[in-house]
Amino acid sequence: MDPQTVVGIVVVSFVAIAVVLYLVPIGLWFSAVISGVRISLVQLILMRWRKVPPSVIVRALITGTKAGIILNRDELEAHFLAGGRIANVVSALISADKANIALNFKMATAIDLAGRDVFEAVQMSVNPKVIETPPVTAVSKDGIQLIANARVTVRANIKQLVGGAGEATVLARVGEGIVSSIGSSIDHKIVLENPDLISKAVLSKGLDAGTAFEILSIDIADIDIGKNIGAMLQTDQAEADLKIARAKAEERRAMAVALEQEMKALAQEKRAMVIEAEAEVPKAMAEAFRKGYLGVMDYYNMKNIEADTNMRDSITKSSNKNENLK
Repeated sequence: MDPQTVVGIVVVSFVAIAVVLYLVPIGLWFSAVISGVRISLVQLILMRWRKVPPSVIVRALITGTKAGIILNRDELEAHFLAGGRIANVVSALISADKANIALNFKMATAIDLAGRDVFEAVQMSVNPKVIETPPVTAVSKDGIQLIANARVTVRANIKQLVGGAGEATVLARVGEGIVSSIGSSIDHKIVLENPDLISKAVLSKGLDAGTAFEILSIDIADIDIGKNIGAMLQTDQAEADLKIARAKAEERRAMAVALEQEMKALAQEKRAMVIEAEAEVPKAMAEAFRKGYLGVMDYYNMKNIEADTNMRDSITKSSNKNENLK
């Protein structure tokens, strides 16, 4: 047999052995057996066909068995096919069991499929987490603005992880409670002297209802004094009242000017009527001359009376003027 044929046979043999070992994971099966996990080679081979990595399932079964957790192979495969994280769920079950936290496989897989980190949730149940709120601005009844920072200590509520609200909701509720507590204070000095009043008032409202967390404590870390909102509002109100008063005064002035213009127009209209009436007098006198109702002597007498009246008026005006000068 020539060397090339021998090399070909060796290569084919190695490939065949590799394929057999891939399809029949004898080493993985042996590790499961010596670890106390009962699983057959047939099931490991079928996992390959079901697109489930046997190593993931066997490793989870071995880990659970060593930790005293009873796991079902079919349930693990179903959770993997549903897109779950097997290793995360097993780690969470072991941690919960050691910490005496009630957590079963069904609840753990539901939390994992909901998109939450179930292992982190178990750790948060054992070691509470501190959440710091952003600066919360509120105004007390005396008009002084206060800016408060709070630290909220929470731990995960395993039963509310599925469908429960997250950290953003807790922070929003705490901020709302701080605003309400400061806003109900008569004097800002009371808040500065007793910041624990805010914590007690906020905690008494049960802000963790419907959330995935349980609030253990709310501590006011810092309170700063802001602007005098009351004085600013009063100043703005005074400026607004001044503008309104000016607008009303301008309106009255415009009405007075309009009335004056109207009276002038009316006087001019009456003056025009007088002039028009005076223009008719010569016509009437001419008509009276023609018809004989008025003679020449009558006309002269009328002119004398008119001249005498004008003279009297001029004398009267001159006397009044002299008296005013004195």
